[in-house]
Amino acid sequence: MRILRSVIPALVLVGGAAAVLMPAGAQIATSPSSAPPAQNAVPAQVATGPLMGPARGFADLTARLTPAVVNVSTTQKIEIGKGHGGAPSSLEELFKRFQEQQGGGSDDGTPATREATSLGSGFIVDPSGYIVTNNHVISGGEPGTPAAAKLPVETITVTLADRSEYKARVVGRDVLSDLALLKIDGKNLPYVKFGNSQQVRVGDWAIAIGNPFGLGGTVTAGIISALHRNIQSGQYDRYIQTDAAINQGNSGGPLFDIDGNVIGINTAIFSTSGGNVGLGFAIPAEQARPVIEQLKNGAGVKRGYLGVQIQPVDAGIAAGLGLQKDHGEIVASVEPGGPAAKAGIKQGDVVVRVNNQDVTYDNTLSYIVANVPPGSRVPIGVIRGGKSLTLDATVIQRPTEIALRGSTATQDDNDAPQTPGIVPGAAAAKASLGITLTPLTPAVRSELKIDANTAGVVIAAVSPDSDAATEGLQRGDVILSINQVPTPTPAAAAAIVADAKKAGRDTVLMFVQRSGIPPRFIGIKLQGATRP
Repeated sequence: MRILRSVIPALVLVGGAAAVLMPAGAQIATSPSSAPPAQNAVPAQVATGPLMGPARGFADLTARLTPAVVNVSTTQKIEIGKGHGGAPSSLEELFKRFQEQQGGGSDDGTPATREATSLGSGFIVDPSGYIVTNNHVISGGEPGTPAAAKLPVETITVTLADRSEYKARVVGRDVLSDLALLKIDGKNLPYVKFGNSQQVRVGDWAIAIGNPFGLGGTVTAGIISALHRNIQSGQYDRYIQTDAAINQGNSGGPLFDIDGNVIGINTAIFSTSGGNVGLGFAIPAEQARPVIEQLKNGAGVKRGYLGVQIQPVDAGIAAGLGLQKDHGEIVASVEPGGPAAKAGIKQGDVVVRVNNQDVTYDNTLSYIVANVPPGSRVPIGVIRGGKSLTLDATVIQRPTEIALRGSTATQDDNDAPQTPGIVPGAAAAKASLGITLTPLTPAVRSELKIDANTAGVVIAAVSPDSDAATEGLQRGDVILSINQVPTPTPAAAAAIVADAKKAGRDTVLMFVQRSGIPPRFIGIKLQGATRP
């Protein structure tokens, strides 16, 4: 299970070592012998009170839906001393030391292993035994593993509500959406169908059924708390938020509406303790259904790709550019030879519209482009230098995650350069920005392992009371440009800031590079200015 913590927000998956997802708009069908009548054949007839929901509770609805919700458990071998995240637990370290003291372990140097299990949830979407769950529930390997056969998961066991067990195989999995499709050998199994999550409204009833903490067949109810929630977990964040209790083990389980349709797949929670605090997140059916259909058809998931790295236009960036906050996304980098580069999109452009859809905080560029069929030619609306432009780009198929990771080499962390002597423009920059700048000399470039073609100025110190410190700038960062004008020297940086002051601006837009991290735009208030 992914959990977002309050002090240091961190996404946690909802399921032991794995998470489970649930498709929206599910309807459940059961075998005619012992199972309840199929919901997909018999529409639910549940009366609702004007304010209190179902007059007789959720019992009838639960009886129809529960048979299609399953427990998913995996078994695999892991090295003693290595947890799922690579960090040894105290218990594993104790075992390891004990074995070493007793002369245990294999004589040939083979690492000692033990059996590990994980628990999650899932739901049947076809009477022949197709089951939807979260990818992290059944993924024992690193993200991006290309084939299910290469996963170090030895067995996947699916347990139905009547306690019957089946061995499952992986039909397909998609890392980016955190979805997976399993198959068990069965006939006339109870099942549910995806509903229309686009019709869901904040305040609607929501019902979660799953396997929290290994306690199968658990039902919780609440409301839809928010839609299109971005929890910073990936490129396609668009979660349904609910206060229906979701805990570890609920991952991959379904979130139903009042009619028994699957509107989401439970996948993450926000928590200070690892337990439910009323903030659960589910992948919406509108996003899950097409992925599952492609996996079922044996095809890889195809997404559109533009070849840009982008950032939201937050308050600082908007102020630096004189634009509206949270409208559009700014291009931090453009992939050479990619669709965006061929269309004429440049670093610093603010993309405000793609394929006739506005780019907003809820409707991101990544989400819009991902849903454009590869090969399509779409109009891209950008703002460049305060002027609106429309460019045409031909979207291609998104490369594999392994290919994308290979194209962006990371660098090792290094100590920042020593504080420099007095250089032209340094004093003015410090007075205006609260940062001390030094030229990017060959020695500094070598120390920070900065590419020879990179031009900019290096931050040698940051005043703790400056907005630069508030925004996270630190010693060793390289400022590549200010207000989209290159900054080859501290004097050039100071001159750009002076021009901004003359124009009446209290914020400048910096393009900053840090070792091992792609460059990003940051809006910095000038000394003496305050944020609204």
